[in-house]
Amino acid sequence: MSMQGMQLLKGSPASPYTRKMTALLRYRHIPYRLLLTEADELQTLPKPKVPLLPTFYFEDENGKLDAAVDSTPLIRRFEKSITGKSVIPNDPVIEFLDFLLEDFADEWLTKAMFHYRWYYSDDIEKAGNVLPRWRNIKPADDDQLLQLKQEFSNRQISRLYVVGSNEVTAPVIEGSYKRYIKALNAHLQNFAFLFGRRPAAADFAAYGQLTQLAKFDPTPAKLTEKMAPRVYAWVDMVDDLSGLTVSEDDWLSGNEVPPTLLEILKEVGRGYVPVMLANAKALLAGQKTVEAEVEGKAWVQDPFPYQGKCLQWIREKFESLSEQDQKRVSAILEETRCRDLLG
Repeated sequence: MSMQGMQLLKGSPASPYTRKMTALLRYRHIPYRLLLTEADELQTLPKPKVPLLPTFYFEDENGKLDAAVDSTPLIRRFEKSITGKSVIPNDPVIEFLDFLLEDFADEWLTKAMFHYRWYYSDDIEKAGNVLPRWRNIKPADDDQLLQLKQEFSNRQISRLYVVGSNEVTAPVIEGSYKRYIKALNAHLQNFAFLFGRRPAAADFAAYGQLTQLAKFDPTPAKLTEKMAPRVYAWVDMVDDLSGLTVSEDDWLSGNEVPPTLLEILKEVGRGYVPVMLANAKALLAGQKTVEAEVEGKAWVQDPFPYQGKCLQWIREKFESLSEQDQKRVSAILEETRCRDLLG
């Protein structure tokens, strides 16, 4: 903690990972100070090795600040240092599924978020108008904002290839998003969260992406409200869960995974799994193109080294399980077409 007990971080309302972490901090009653990305105070703070949002600043034993990024390890860091209202399930099988669905949201749902925002004209227009104004609360004249809109939009559109959004993959991304919100909508009919009556890390990861997809960007927001009204409403609920009281028996058991959760995992198996495996294969072979097939449709993108690391972390997580828990996880992954992730 820093700044008189307040956790200091840099972020933006346009960043799904910032939204993921600030909602989690509210739920866990961890006080924080959020600096917008162009706040003057940031000039005096250390720079992370990789400039990502959100950036957290932690004090070391000498009171010196250090910058840290990457929401998944940040969540585990807070779990070790601060007790109460944990977001890590107590059943090892459910904990593994939470880890998998957190990565699915962070690495696959984000493709839909980036795609919709910078692929359709209405979404490009709204993002170009609003996002520059979210960077700083200081006033700016219209000419400055117009220039920022054009520069920012052009830069982001030129980076669509990073997440794999292109003419070939567009139908795959959009089909997956529609199936996902339909499956999540069905799950929320009987469960408040992915793994029972309390939120896990994966809930906050999904929430982060959905703050943009379901609530900000016009095209996916209209889709979500029409196709998945429970999901549309759920995003608003998860935004501030500071008043939610929970107990250890609020988690699902790994012996009783409901059919609606299996349907969500089946969507993981349809797209995320073959693309993650193809990406890892391309990285290993030093290839310049990732090629896969999702539901009979082609997927083509540039290799993504970080997602290669994500796959390795999932496999390491599985290897850390007991033999009995590995068998239970394997059975679930086999049923949902996710088993190939484990190699």
